[in-house]
Amino acid sequence: MVYVYAMLRQRSVLLFLLIVNILGTIYGFIWYGNQLKETSLIFWPFVPDSPMASLFFVFVLIAFLKNKNWGLIEALAIVSLIKYGIWAVVVNGIMIYVKGPIGIMGYMLMLSHFAMAVQGVLYAPFYRIKKWHFVVAGIWTLHNDAIDYLFWQMPRYGIMHLFVEEIGYFTFWLSIAVLCITYYYCLREHRKQFSL
Repeated sequence: MVYVYAMLRQRSVLLFLLIVNILGTIYGFIWYGNQLKETSLIFWPFVPDSPMASLFFVFVLIAFLKNKNWGLIEALAIVSLIKYGIWAVVVNGIMIYVKGPIGIMGYMLMLSHFAMAVQGVLYAPFYRIKKWHFVVAGIWTLHNDAIDYLFWQMPRYGIMHLFVEEIGYFTFWLSIAVLCITYYYCLREHRKQFSL
C-alpha cells in the first residue's frame, strides 16, 4: 500500500484527478440545471450534492498541488465524496432492481460515483482534519439531509419519488456511517498518515 500512497501524491496523478474532478463537477452542475432553475436560491448550495462533493475535492487537490492542507475543505470533501458516492450506487441499484436496466448513462453515474467514494477514502491519510472541521462537516451533511427530505430538495431522478421515505431514512443512516468512517480514517489515534 505504501507504493499506492507514493503514487497518489505524485504531481501528475494530482493534476489528472484535478482535471477529471473539474470536468465531473461541471457536468454535475449541468445535470442539476433544470432542478436549480425551479429551486429557491436559499437551497442552491444543498441541491447539487455530488457536484458539491467533487468541487470540495477540487479545492483539496489544488491545496495538495501547493503542498498545503485545508482541513475544513478536506473534511467536507471526504464526508460528501463517500456519502454521495455510495448513495448514488445504492439508489441506482434500487432502480435496476425495481425497473430493470437503467441505460449507459445510469451505469456511468454508478461508476463515477463509486470512484468518488474510493478517492475520498484513498486520500484520507493525507488529510489533516481537526475535530472542529469534523463537527462542521457533520452539521453540513445532516443539514443537507434535512433540506433534501424535509424541504423536498432531493435529486429528481428516475423513480426515486416513489421511495422518498425509505431513501431519506437510508440517507440519514448513511450520513452517520460516513461520519464514523471519516472519524476512523482521519481523527482516531494511530491512524495511517502520509505527507504530501
